[in-house]
Amino acid sequence: QVRLAESGGGLVQAGASLRLSCTAGDRTFSDYTLGWFRQAPGKEREFIAALKWSGGETNYADSVKGRFTISRDNALNTGYLQMDDLKPEDTAVYSCAAGPYWKPTLRAADFGSWGRGTQVIVSS
Repeated sequence: QVRLAESGGGLVQAGASLRLSCTAGDRTFSDYTLGWFRQAPGKEREFIAALKWSGGETNYADSVKGRFTISRDNALNTGYLQMDDLKPEDTAVYSCAAGPYWKPTLRAADFGSWGRGTQVIVSS
């Protein structure tokens, strides 16, 4: 497993941008698929984006495609989620995750390591 910690959440207005960071306390971070999920109050956890360990392949939920960008810097053991044109419906706790393999459709069960999450609130 990999120790993960998110940062960068906050309160913003609709249309603003935020960049979330996911810092891994493990030099094997580069061996893992990086994922981002979110959970809004009263809703199930939702897949947002994933990035293959090599950085060559990505996958996004339709709800964020074109607005969010996942990336990673393996040299810094850090992953990122750039969120642009935020909407009130993006309000949630955002968590990063690391998983041992890549496939076109990933779910929470495919990830074995999780951070505690960071809160994002988007006001209208």
